[in-house]
Amino acid sequence: MASIKQNLAGQPLPDFRNSGVMLRILLGVNLLALLAALVESDGVSDSLRRYIDMAAWVQPLLLFNVALLGLLGKLLRRAPTWLGRAAVVFLAAVSAILLSLLWRSLALDDGNGQRLVRAGLLGAAAAGIMLAYFALRVSALSPALVEARLQALTARIRPHFLFNSLNAVLSLIRVDPRRAETALEELAELFRALMRDHRELVPLADELALCRQYLDLEKLRLAERLNVEWELAADLPLALKVPPLMVQPLLENAVYHGIEPAADGGTIRIGLTRRGDELHVDLVNPCGDGVERPRGNHMALDNIRERLALYYDLEARLETGEVRRLDGRREYRVRIVLPCHADSP
Repeated sequence: MASIKQNLAGQPLPDFRNSGVMLRILLGVNLLALLAALVESDGVSDSLRRYIDMAAWVQPLLLFNVALLGLLGKLLRRAPTWLGRAAVVFLAAVSAILLSLLWRSLALDDGNGQRLVRAGLLGAAAAGIMLAYFALRVSALSPALVEARLQALTARIRPHFLFNSLNAVLSLIRVDPRRAETALEELAELFRALMRDHRELVPLADELALCRQYLDLEKLRLAERLNVEWELAADLPLALKVPPLMVQPLLENAVYHGIEPAADGGTIRIGLTRRGDELHVDLVNPCGDGVERPRGNHMALDNIRERLALYYDLEARLETGEVRRLDGRREYRVRIVLPCHADSP
């Protein structure tokens, strides 16, 4: 079963397709170039000139290597660790030499054999330093620490709906015993979801089923005050592994802040679409104009945002905001964007 360990410490090499890894490579190599310019210069103005000269050589080389590693990343991660790292260093050195040869053929550089060797060594050194940085970062994000943090984050999700649902079930026992029995079974499923090992990723279909069970239980309590509209794309990747309890806490917030305070209730809209290599999860609930709403501490939002960062680094994001519709009503909108390419966790 997929888990957090596959995304962090389980890989001997970083995932070069991850946007966070790409950004760190770009910033790290440019920082090394800036430090080299500062060391070689005689002053601030001279260091700026030297850095610009270096950047003109470094940027195309850097972009080429990032693109190449993105293409070869899966192949390199299948190889033994030492071989994968050696291949990355070798590719960096060879590409640096080839770029120097290209500049010389275009008469943009009068480089000789010694300069070619120097370019290769600099490329290899930069690659080695970045690999060392990623190795240190993986050590800092060790599986034990990450899993402990995930467990702590999940434990903080406040399951107050369980107590509300129990009261709703109690009220049904005499009126509709069969429905009360079904509700207790659904409640048991929710308890299992809360108690499962939250290091493990779950299929998107399971997360959606959990959300439907939760909304069914809230329907017992709120009846006609709660309306739900689902918009699921036809090409939705239901087998995609996602973090558990990713959407349900957002629905809990929507009910607690958007539906409960309003005497007439309202409608929660949930939409899931796939756009290229991204999965978009949109959730909209009314703000209840003129109704005093309970003030939240954004715990669920912060919790989910931090868990997404632990699972996906910079490839996932959580966007929130309050908007006013054309009819004057206010809505609170939440969007989660997840990667859904073939090697997503």
